[in-house]
Parts: sequence; C-alpha cells; structure tokens
Amino acid sequence: MLDDEESPIHPLFAGAPSTTEFKKLRKRIVRETREAIEKYGMIERGAKWLVCLSGGKDSYTLLAVLHELQWRGLLPVELLACNLDQGQPGFPATVLPEFLENMGVPHRIEYQDTYSIVMDKVPQGRTYCALCSRLRRGNLYRIAREEGCSAVVLGHHRDDILETFFMNLFHGARLATMPPKLVNEEGDLFVYRPLAFVAESDCEKFATQMNYPIIPCDLCGSQDGLQRQQVKAMLDGWEKNAPGRRNKMFKALMNARPSHLCDTSIFDFAGLELRTGDKADFNENVPVLRESD
Repeated sequence: MLDDEESPIHPLFAGAPSTTEFKKLRKRIVRETREAIEKYGMIERGAKWLVCLSGGKDSYTLLAVLHELQWRGLLPVELLACNLDQGQPGFPATVLPEFLENMGVPHRIEYQDTYSIVMDKVPQGRTYCALCSRLRRGNLYRIAREEGCSAVVLGHHRDDILETFFMNLFHGARLATMPPKLVNEEGDLFVYRPLAFVAESDCEKFATQMNYPIIPCDLCGSQDGLQRQQVKAMLDGWEKNAPGRRNKMFKALMNARPSHLCDTSIFDFAGLELRTGDKADFNENVPVLRESD
C-alpha cells in the first residue's frame, strides 16, 4: 500500500493527513475514479494523456488520483500535466510551474491570451464562459496533438455533469450532459472525465486537506447570476431537503429508458405492435403506465 511508512510514495501525496477520515476519503475518490475509467473504457495501454490542470480543486484532485493509479500500476498510460495560462490579469503564473516542478510531475505550461479575445467579443453584462471554454478547448486539442497525446483529460466531476444536464434541460430543451468519454469533432482525440462518479464536496475536501495551492477563476467567478450558479443553488436545496438526491439523479443518467421518453429518433413508437396470441409474454419488471401517470 502507498500509505505504508516504508513504501515510497509519489511527492503529490507527501504530507497527506494520517486521519482515518482522510484515508477513507482518498480511498473513495480513487475507487470511484477507477470505476469510471473501467466502466467507460478509457484505458488504452501505452497511450499518452494530456491532463488539464487549471489550479482549481477539481484538477488537483484529478492529477493526484491519476498519478496514484499510475503509481499502483492500475493506469498503464503516460501522463502529461498541462496548464493553459489564458492571460487573465493577476493570474499567478508561477504557482503551477513551481508546484509541478516540486512534485516531479511531467508538464507543459502554455501561454495564450484568450482573455483579451473574450473581453473584446463578449458584450458587457453577458457571461464569458461559453467563448472562454471554446478557446481553451481549441488550444488544449492543439497541445495534445503536438505532444502526441490520444486523450485530453478534464477534471469535471459528478456535480458538473448533473448541473450541465439541468442547464440543457432548462435552457437548451434537450436531454444531454457532459459524457464521461467522447470523441472530439475532428475525430482524432478522446475527451475523458475520470472524476465522473466523484462528488464535488469530496474534491474540495481532498484538495483542501492536501493543502494544494488553489487558484480561483476570477474571470467567470466574478459575474453574478450565472445560470450554472442558479442550477447549483437549486441542487444544493434539493440535497439539503433530501440527502442523497444528487447521487440518485446521477444514477438516473445511467438508466435511460428510450421507450419511456418522447424522442422518435431513439425509439420506434410508430412500429409498436400489440401482442397477439393467447399467451402474450408479460415482463413484470417493465412498469405499466396509466393514462393519468
């Protein structure tokens, strides 16, 4: 085990709290990350992953857990950490390079002033997130290609995925969210989200107790009334009134029933036929819906 005193550990875990509570937290995050990686078929032996590091709690958690899995021999891929400095005023440009150097983590730091583009193109009062995200993603894809990576790995967690689902539901009129695994539009890179099963609160606890140097996003975080923040507040209220609701909603995303939705492109409603014969098959596991339901 990595926590044995006589066993060498990766510098990313040096100084980890020795409390039982923290060990359980770390074990849970590692287990859930490994489950997502295996469930969605992310491992391609010998591949190289570009692990995107923003300096937030989620990306630090992602970096640490992937290195732990790699250290244990459970993730047979090469990891390259990458931070894209987008030119935001006041961004502490030395924090991540120094951290990664001290931790012995292979990395690439890239400077691209997308901040000026966002400020120029987005009207005052509008949110910056959409354009900022597109510009960031385009640069990360370019870097991944330059470094010979087959996948861009992001730190989105369970709560990000849930929030995106409701954003699409309320504002996009579609049932969709961030998938744990997808192929980019060009078809030459995977995009992975290994923290898909991990709760945001666990990422926050982990990064805080590890005392990683958190860098806040002052560009979008300074704007009030963001739709995502409204959705987050709604989910927080639901979770407070009914603990565990977030987890149930996430499980629902893995239990879709096309025949009980309304999309004719994914289920052939017109082709439905009545059962015939004296002994029609009956499946007790399929719910019977009344007209009033």
